[in-house]
Amino acid sequence: MNILVSGAGIAGLACALELGTRGHAVTVVEYAHHLRLTGTPIDIRGDAIEAVDGMGLLEKVQKQRVRMSELTQFVDSAGEPVARIPMAEVSDSDDDIELLREDLVRIIAEALPDTAVIRFGDSIETLTDDGVNGAGVDVRFASGRTGRYDLALGADGQHSAVRRLVFGPEKDYLRHLGVYFALADHPGEARSEGANSIYNVPRRMAGLFRYAGKAVAVFQFRSEAIDYDHHDLDAQKKILIDAFAGYRSWRIPELLDAARADPGFFLTSASQIHLPSWHRGRVALVGDAGYSPAYLSGRGTSLALTGARFLAEELERCGNDHTAAFARYEARQRPYVTFAQDRVNSGRDRMLPTTWAAIAARNEALQAMRTTPGGPQQTTHRRAGENAE
Repeated sequence: MNILVSGAGIAGLACALELGTRGHAVTVVEYAHHLRLTGTPIDIRGDAIEAVDGMGLLEKVQKQRVRMSELTQFVDSAGEPVARIPMAEVSDSDDDIELLREDLVRIIAEALPDTAVIRFGDSIETLTDDGVNGAGVDVRFASGRTGRYDLALGADGQHSAVRRLVFGPEKDYLRHLGVYFALADHPGEARSEGANSIYNVPRRMAGLFRYAGKAVAVFQFRSEAIDYDHHDLDAQKKILIDAFAGYRSWRIPELLDAARADPGFFLTSASQIHLPSWHRGRVALVGDAGYSPAYLSGRGTSLALTGARFLAEELERCGNDHTAAFARYEARQRPYVTFAQDRVNSGRDRMLPTTWAAIAARNEALQAMRTTPGGPQQTTHRRAGENAE
Protein backbone atom coordinates (compact mmCIF):
# COMPACT_ATOMS: atom_id res chain seq x y z
CA MET A 1 0.00 0.00 0.00
CA ASN A 2 0.98 3.61 -0.54
CA ILE A 3 0.75 5.26 2.89
CA LEU A 4 1.17 8.89 3.95
CA VAL A 5 2.29 9.67 7.50
CA SER A 6 2.04 13.21 8.85
CA GLY A 7 4.73 13.96 11.42
CA ALA A 8 8.32 12.78 11.89
CA GLY A 9 8.28 12.49 15.65
CA ILE A 10 8.60 9.19 17.45
CA ALA A 11 5.08 8.06 16.45
CA GLY A 12 5.55 8.96 12.79
CA LEU A 13 9.01 7.42 12.53
CA ALA A 14 7.83 4.26 14.27
CA CYS A 15 4.93 4.00 11.81
CA ALA A 16 7.33 4.46 8.89
CA LEU A 17 9.62 1.72 10.21
CA GLU A 18 6.87 -0.77 11.08
CA LEU A 19 4.99 -0.26 7.82
CA GLY A 20 8.05 0.12 5.60
CA THR A 21 9.62 -3.13 6.78
CA ARG A 22 6.36 -4.88 5.91
CA GLY A 23 6.66 -3.76 2.29
CA HIS A 24 4.45 -0.68 2.25
CA ALA A 25 5.61 2.48 0.46
CA VAL A 26 5.63 5.16 3.17
CA THR A 27 6.00 8.91 2.78
CA VAL A 28 6.49 10.90 5.98
CA VAL A 29 5.79 14.61 5.65
CA GLU A 30 7.22 16.88 8.35
CA TYR A 31 6.53 20.60 8.84
CA ALA A 32 9.99 21.27 10.31
CA HIS A 33 13.13 21.26 8.20
CA HIS A 34 14.85 18.62 10.30
CA LEU A 35 14.17 16.00 12.95
CA ARG A 36 13.30 17.45 16.36
CA LEU A 37 15.98 16.24 18.74
CA THR A 38 15.38 18.48 21.76
CA GLY A 39 13.61 17.44 24.90
CA THR A 40 14.24 15.79 28.24
CA PRO A 41 14.76 12.01 28.47
CA ILE A 42 11.77 9.81 27.74
CA ASP A 43 10.71 6.36 28.95
CA ILE A 44 9.97 3.10 27.21
CA ARG A 45 7.78 0.91 29.41
CA GLY A 46 5.91 -2.37 29.45
CA ASP A 47 4.90 -3.78 26.06
CA ALA A 48 6.61 -0.86 24.32
CA ILE A 49 9.87 -2.62 25.16
CA GLU A 50 8.60 -5.62 23.22
CA ALA A 51 7.67 -3.32 20.35
CA VAL A 52 11.23 -1.97 20.22
CA ASP A 53 12.56 -5.51 20.37
CA GLY A 54 10.29 -6.43 17.46
CA MET A 55 11.79 -3.56 15.47
CA GLY A 56 15.22 -5.09 16.07
CA LEU A 57 16.34 -1.99 17.98
CA LEU A 58 16.33 -3.11 21.61
CA GLU A 59 20.08 -3.61 21.92
CA LYS A 60 20.80 -0.17 20.46
CA VAL A 61 18.22 1.44 22.73
CA GLN A 62 19.58 -0.27 25.83
CA LYS A 63 23.08 1.00 25.06
CA GLN A 64 21.76 4.58 25.20
CA ARG A 65 20.07 4.11 28.56
CA VAL A 66 20.40 6.97 31.04
CA ARG A 67 19.32 7.18 34.68
CA MET A 68 18.28 10.79 35.00
CA SER A 69 15.17 10.13 37.06
CA GLU A 70 17.06 7.89 39.47
CA LEU A 71 19.50 10.74 40.09
CA THR A 72 16.85 13.39 40.62
CA GLN A 73 16.12 14.80 44.07
CA PHE A 74 13.80 17.35 45.61
CA VAL A 75 15.74 20.13 47.34
CA ASP A 76 14.98 22.95 49.79
CA SER A 77 15.68 26.65 49.29
CA ALA A 78 19.33 26.13 50.29
CA GLY A 79 19.75 23.41 47.69
CA GLU A 80 19.93 20.65 50.30
CA PRO A 81 18.29 17.35 49.29
CA VAL A 82 15.05 16.54 51.10
CA ALA A 83 13.67 13.55 49.15
CA ARG A 84 14.09 11.46 46.01
CA ILE A 85 11.64 10.40 43.34
CA PRO A 86 10.17 6.98 44.30
CA MET A 87 11.25 4.96 41.27
CA ALA A 88 9.37 1.86 42.46
CA GLU A 89 6.10 3.79 42.09
CA VAL A 90 7.01 5.71 38.95
CA SER A 91 8.26 2.74 36.91
CA ASP A 92 6.29 -0.16 35.51
CA SER A 93 9.20 -2.55 36.04
CA ASP A 94 12.95 -2.77 36.41
CA ASP A 95 13.05 -3.33 32.64
CA ASP A 96 11.86 0.21 31.87
CA ILE A 97 14.32 2.15 29.73
CA GLU A 98 15.01 5.85 30.08
CA LEU A 99 16.96 7.49 27.25
CA LEU A 100 17.37 10.80 25.50
CA ARG A 101 14.64 11.65 23.02
CA GLU A 102 17.25 12.53 20.42
CA ASP A 103 18.85 9.10 20.74
CA LEU A 104 15.57 7.26 20.18
CA VAL A 105 14.68 9.50 17.22
CA ARG A 106 18.07 8.88 15.61
CA ILE A 107 17.95 5.13 16.22
CA ILE A 108 14.54 4.78 14.56
CA ALA A 109 15.35 7.18 11.71
CA GLU A 110 18.59 5.36 10.88
CA ALA A 111 16.71 2.05 10.77
CA LEU A 112 14.14 3.19 8.19
CA PRO A 113 14.06 0.95 5.12
CA ASP A 114 14.34 2.22 1.55
CA THR A 115 10.55 1.91 1.27
CA ALA A 116 10.15 4.85 3.67
CA VAL A 117 11.13 8.45 2.89
CA ILE A 118 10.85 11.68 4.89
CA ARG A 119 9.95 14.96 3.19
CA PHE A 120 10.87 17.91 5.40
CA GLY A 121 9.55 21.46 5.22
CA ASP A 122 6.05 20.52 4.10
CA SER A 123 2.66 19.77 5.63
CA ILE A 124 -0.84 18.66 4.73
CA GLU A 125 -3.14 21.50 3.70
CA THR A 126 -6.22 19.61 2.55
CA LEU A 127 -7.20 15.97 2.77
CA THR A 128 -10.11 14.39 0.90
CA ASP A 129 -11.04 10.82 1.79
CA ASP A 130 -13.16 8.86 -0.67
CA GLY A 131 -14.84 7.19 2.29
CA VAL A 132 -14.92 3.69 3.71
CA ASN A 133 -15.60 2.10 0.34
CA GLY A 134 -13.54 4.57 -1.65
CA ALA A 135 -10.23 3.93 -3.35
CA GLY A 136 -7.97 6.41 -1.61
CA VAL A 137 -7.15 9.75 -0.04
CA ASP A 138 -6.31 12.86 -2.08
CA VAL A 139 -3.91 15.27 -0.38
CA ARG A 140 -2.76 18.77 -1.19
CA PHE A 141 0.35 19.96 0.60
CA ALA A 142 1.36 23.45 1.69
CA SER A 143 4.15 23.30 -0.91
CA GLY A 144 1.56 22.96 -3.69
CA ARG A 145 2.31 19.29 -4.28
CA THR A 146 -0.54 16.83 -4.51
CA GLY A 147 -0.72 13.10 -3.98
CA ARG A 148 -3.07 10.16 -3.72
CA TYR A 149 -2.59 7.53 -1.04
CA ASP A 150 -4.22 4.32 0.07
CA LEU A 151 -4.09 5.44 3.71
CA ALA A 152 -3.22 8.61 5.62
CA LEU A 153 -1.97 8.48 9.20
CA GLY A 154 -1.91 11.44 11.56
CA ALA A 155 1.14 11.11 13.80
CA ASP A 156 1.59 14.86 14.09
CA GLY A 157 1.27 15.35 17.83
CA GLN A 158 -1.16 16.92 20.24
CA HIS A 159 -1.97 19.80 17.85
CA SER A 160 -2.49 17.43 14.92
CA ALA A 161 -3.45 18.98 11.58
CA VAL A 162 -4.77 15.63 10.35
CA ARG A 163 -7.09 15.35 13.33
CA ARG A 164 -8.36 18.88 12.76
CA LEU A 165 -9.00 18.24 9.06
CA VAL A 166 -10.76 14.90 9.54
CA PHE A 167 -12.27 14.93 13.04
CA GLY A 168 -12.85 18.62 13.72
CA PRO A 169 -11.40 21.39 15.90
CA GLU A 170 -8.98 20.60 18.70
CA LYS A 171 -11.19 22.17 21.36
CA ASP A 172 -13.68 19.35 20.91
CA TYR A 173 -11.17 16.74 22.09
CA LEU A 174 -8.62 18.54 24.27
CA ARG A 175 -8.69 18.19 28.05
CA HIS A 176 -6.40 20.64 29.80
CA LEU A 177 -5.02 19.19 33.04
CA GLY A 178 -4.25 22.50 34.68
CA VAL A 179 -0.46 22.34 34.27
CA TYR A 180 2.15 23.86 31.95
CA PHE A 181 5.69 22.66 31.28
CA ALA A 182 8.64 24.74 30.07
CA LEU A 183 12.17 23.82 29.06
CA ALA A 184 15.26 25.92 28.35
CA ASP A 185 18.93 25.23 27.73
CA HIS A 186 21.26 26.33 30.52
CA PRO A 187 24.69 26.42 28.83
CA GLY A 188 26.31 27.92 31.92
CA GLU A 189 25.73 24.62 33.74
CA ALA A 190 26.75 22.31 30.88
CA ARG A 191 29.14 19.56 31.97
CA SER A 192 29.05 20.71 35.59
CA GLU A 193 28.75 18.14 38.35
CA GLY A 194 25.79 17.62 40.62
CA ALA A 195 22.54 15.76 41.00
CA ASN A 196 19.40 16.73 39.13
CA SER A 197 17.41 19.01 41.41
CA ILE A 198 13.74 19.96 41.76
CA TYR A 199 12.59 22.83 43.95
CA ASN A 200 8.97 23.56 44.79
CA VAL A 201 7.01 26.59 45.78
CA PRO A 202 3.22 26.27 45.98
CA ARG A 203 1.74 25.23 42.63
CA ARG A 204 5.12 25.56 40.90
CA MET A 205 8.32 23.66 40.29
CA ALA A 206 11.73 24.74 38.98
CA GLY A 207 14.48 22.28 38.26
CA LEU A 208 17.97 21.84 36.86
CA PHE A 209 18.63 18.60 34.99
CA ARG A 210 21.99 17.43 33.62
CA TYR A 211 22.49 14.73 31.02
CA ALA A 212 24.75 13.95 28.06
CA GLY A 213 27.06 16.88 28.76
CA LYS A 214 24.29 19.47 28.77
CA ALA A 215 22.02 21.12 31.30
CA VAL A 216 18.44 22.33 31.06
CA ALA A 217 16.21 24.47 33.22
CA VAL A 218 12.83 22.79 33.70
CA PHE A 219 9.64 24.41 34.95
CA GLN A 220 6.12 23.30 35.74
CA PHE A 221 3.25 25.39 37.07
CA ARG A 222 -0.46 24.99 37.66
CA SER A 223 -2.71 27.22 35.59
CA GLU A 224 -6.04 27.33 33.87
CA ALA A 225 -5.85 27.10 30.08
CA ILE A 226 -3.99 30.04 28.52
CA ASP A 227 -4.76 31.30 25.03
CA TYR A 228 -1.49 32.12 23.25
CA ASP A 229 0.21 31.92 19.88
CA HIS A 230 2.22 28.69 19.72
CA HIS A 231 4.66 30.41 17.34
CA ASP A 232 5.21 33.55 19.46
CA LEU A 233 8.31 32.79 21.51
CA ASP A 234 8.33 36.07 23.45
CA ALA A 235 4.70 35.59 24.48
CA GLN A 236 5.47 32.09 25.74
CA LYS A 237 8.46 33.30 27.76
CA LYS A 238 6.29 36.01 29.35
CA ILE A 239 3.78 33.37 30.43
CA LEU A 240 6.51 31.53 32.30
CA ILE A 241 8.04 34.65 33.83
CA ASP A 242 4.64 35.88 35.01
CA ALA A 243 3.92 32.47 36.56
CA PHE A 244 7.03 32.77 38.76
CA ALA A 245 6.74 36.50 39.51
CA GLY A 246 7.66 37.26 43.11
CA TYR A 247 9.55 33.99 43.69
CA ARG A 248 13.31 34.46 44.11
CA SER A 249 14.27 31.54 46.36
CA TRP A 250 16.73 28.79 45.45
CA ARG A 251 17.90 29.32 41.81
CA ILE A 252 14.61 30.47 40.30
CA PRO A 253 15.92 33.88 39.02
CA GLU A 254 18.94 32.19 37.40
CA LEU A 255 16.80 29.57 35.69
CA LEU A 256 14.38 32.22 34.42
CA ASP A 257 17.35 34.11 32.94
CA ALA A 258 18.27 30.91 31.06
CA ALA A 259 14.72 30.78 29.71
CA ARG A 260 14.86 34.41 28.58
CA ALA A 261 18.11 33.78 26.68
CA ASP A 262 17.22 30.50 24.99
CA PRO A 263 16.11 30.84 21.34
CA GLY A 264 14.89 27.25 21.52
CA PHE A 265 12.70 27.81 24.58
CA PHE A 266 9.79 25.36 24.73
CA LEU A 267 6.40 25.71 26.46
CA THR A 268 3.48 23.31 26.35
CA SER A 269 0.42 22.42 28.35
CA ALA A 270 -0.25 19.13 30.06
CA SER A 271 -3.26 18.15 28.01
CA GLN A 272 -4.91 14.95 26.90
CA ILE A 273 -6.72 14.10 23.69
CA HIS A 274 -9.91 12.06 24.07
CA LEU A 275 -11.61 10.76 20.93
CA PRO A 276 -14.40 8.20 20.69
CA SER A 277 -12.58 6.67 17.72
CA TRP A 278 -9.11 7.11 16.21
CA HIS A 279 -10.04 6.24 12.64
CA ARG A 280 -12.42 7.47 9.99
CA GLY A 281 -12.52 6.05 6.49
CA ARG A 282 -8.94 5.64 5.28
CA VAL A 283 -7.48 7.94 7.93
CA ALA A 284 -6.19 6.90 11.36
CA LEU A 285 -4.38 8.64 14.21
CA VAL A 286 -1.33 7.32 16.07
CA GLY A 287 0.36 8.63 19.22
CA ASP A 288 -0.41 12.04 20.74
CA ALA A 289 -2.53 13.02 17.74
CA GLY A 290 -5.13 10.46 18.75
CA TYR A 291 -4.62 9.86 22.45
CA SER A 292 -2.08 12.15 24.09
CA PRO A 293 -1.82 11.04 27.74
CA ALA A 294 0.14 14.21 28.72
CA TYR A 295 3.76 14.16 29.84
CA LEU A 296 2.61 13.76 33.45
CA SER A 297 1.84 10.11 32.67
CA GLY A 298 5.38 9.31 31.50
CA ARG A 299 3.86 7.06 28.84
CA GLY A 300 3.50 9.11 25.66
CA THR A 301 6.51 7.50 23.99
CA SER A 302 5.38 4.01 24.93
CA LEU A 303 1.93 4.64 23.45
CA ALA A 304 3.49 5.92 20.22
CA LEU A 305 5.57 2.74 19.90
CA THR A 306 2.82 0.25 20.70
CA GLY A 307 0.36 2.15 18.53
CA ALA A 308 2.63 2.02 15.49
CA ARG A 309 3.31 -1.67 15.99
CA PHE A 310 -0.30 -2.71 16.58
CA LEU A 311 -1.48 -0.77 13.52
CA ALA A 312 1.15 -2.33 11.25
CA GLU A 313 0.49 -5.81 12.60
CA GLU A 314 -3.25 -5.54 12.10
CA LEU A 315 -2.90 -4.28 8.53
CA GLU A 316 -0.75 -7.32 7.85
CA ARG A 317 -3.13 -9.74 9.55
CA CYS A 318 -6.20 -8.28 7.84
CA GLY A 319 -4.70 -8.49 4.37
CA ASN A 320 -4.66 -4.68 4.06
CA ASP A 321 -8.38 -4.46 4.85
CA HIS A 322 -7.99 -1.08 6.51
CA THR A 323 -11.49 -1.01 8.01
CA ALA A 324 -10.97 -4.22 9.93
CA ALA A 325 -7.34 -3.38 10.73
CA PHE A 326 -8.14 0.04 12.15
CA ALA A 327 -10.84 -1.42 14.39
CA ARG A 328 -8.52 -4.16 15.66
CA TYR A 329 -5.70 -1.65 16.21
CA GLU A 330 -7.98 0.50 18.33
CA ALA A 331 -9.26 -2.47 20.35
CA ARG A 332 -5.69 -3.49 21.20
CA GLN A 333 -4.39 0.00 21.96
CA ARG A 334 -7.34 1.40 23.91
CA PRO A 335 -6.55 -0.33 27.26
CA TYR A 336 -3.00 1.04 27.18
CA VAL A 337 -4.31 4.54 26.54
CA THR A 338 -6.87 4.33 29.32
CA PHE A 339 -4.23 3.14 31.75
CA ALA A 340 -1.80 5.92 30.79
CA GLN A 341 -4.37 8.71 30.86
CA ASP A 342 -5.61 7.62 34.28
CA ARG A 343 -2.11 7.90 35.78
CA VAL A 344 -1.67 11.66 35.54
CA ASN A 345 -3.31 12.84 38.76
CA SER A 346 -0.85 11.23 41.14
CA GLY A 347 2.10 12.59 39.16
CA ARG A 348 0.68 16.11 39.14
CA ASP A 349 0.05 16.14 42.88
CA ARG A 350 3.53 14.84 43.66
CA MET A 351 5.35 17.28 41.40
CA LEU A 352 3.18 20.34 42.14
CA PRO A 353 1.82 20.42 45.71
CA THR A 354 -0.53 23.37 46.14
CA THR A 355 0.63 24.70 49.54
CA TRP A 356 3.80 24.88 51.65
CA ALA A 357 2.17 22.38 54.02
CA ALA A 358 1.50 19.99 51.14
CA ILE A 359 5.13 20.31 49.99
CA ALA A 360 6.35 19.42 53.50
CA ALA A 361 3.92 16.48 53.70
CA ARG A 362 5.08 15.18 50.31
CA ASN A 363 8.72 15.33 51.39
CA GLU A 364 8.01 13.58 54.69
CA ALA A 365 6.10 10.81 52.93
CA LEU A 366 8.92 10.23 50.44
CA GLN A 367 11.50 10.22 53.24
CA ALA A 368 9.48 7.60 55.10
CA MET A 369 9.29 5.41 52.01
CA ARG A 370 13.09 5.33 51.77
CA THR A 371 13.68 4.63 55.45
CA THR A 372 10.96 2.06 56.15
CA PRO A 373 12.37 -1.51 56.07
CA GLY A 374 10.69 -3.54 53.39
CA GLY A 375 9.33 -0.40 51.73
CA PRO A 376 7.95 -0.40 48.20
CA GLN A 377 10.08 -2.22 45.67
CA GLN A 378 9.33 -3.00 42.04
CA THR A 379 10.17 -6.60 41.30
CA THR A 380 7.63 -7.75 38.77
CA HIS A 381 7.01 -6.85 35.15
CA ARG A 382 3.59 -5.22 34.69
CA ARG A 383 2.33 -4.70 31.18
CA ALA A 384 1.19 -1.17 30.39
CA GLY A 385 -2.34 -2.24 29.59
CA GLU A 386 -3.00 -4.39 32.64
CA ASN A 387 -5.41 -3.26 35.36
CA ALA A 388 -6.58 -0.51 33.05
CA GLU A 389 -10.09 -0.69 34.41
